[in-house]
Amino acid sequence: MVAVDSSSLPAVARCRRVIIAFVTTGVLVTFVLTAAVLAVTPGPDSLLVLRAIVLRGRRAGLATVAGVLSGLAIWVVAAAVGLSALLRASELGYQVLKVVGATYLVLLGVKALRSRGAAEGQHDQGLLGSGYRAGLVTNLLNPKIGVFFVSFLPGFVPVAAPVALTSLLLGGLFIAEGALYFAVLLLVADRLAALLHRPTVRQRLDRITGVVLIGFGVRLAVEN
Repeated sequence: MVAVDSSSLPAVARCRRVIIAFVTTGVLVTFVLTAAVLAVTPGPDSLLVLRAIVLRGRRAGLATVAGVLSGLAIWVVAAAVGLSALLRASELGYQVLKVVGATYLVLLGVKALRSRGAAEGQHDQGLLGSGYRAGLVTNLLNPKIGVFFVSFLPGFVPVAAPVALTSLLLGGLFIAEGALYFAVLLLVADRLAALLHRPTVRQRLDRITGVVLIGFGVRLAVEN
């Protein structure tokens, strides 16, 4: 149920109302559990981060994670202020962004397939680079993320809670859970660094990453 906006209330009063609504309805627990399942679901972000770690080390992996989380944060803010709803209502804008995003994912996949386990620093140049920019652009060019937030977050806004503020808080929790997942991924990858840096493992990871990214790109392009 969508709540009525209470933007005329002072900020402290609005925050208090959100907290009370969460405590009394128990919706926060449901949201955290649901968001946790979504956060750990493998996707192109996880592969980009893992590949960055293998090819360029933990610092590149951290940069890619920062880009991914920045992209998510921008979409959360857009959803809170209504821009994502505008994107959902605009068929042309959605289709254009979807095609551009799908093309970008496919090109990333092709680059991964063509690299064939090349040594550090020998590829991933161009195509908006790697690391932070790759993580950021991959998210920003995917309109499904914006539509997801504008469709997903309002369902957890308690009645009488301010919509924009509550959506921002819920989005922040979602991003925090994603950050925790990526922290675990970075830790595991760091522990397996010796194995992951073997040429054969690199080649297999490049092939898997390429195929999966191309698959995500095609899926994004053809899905309604």
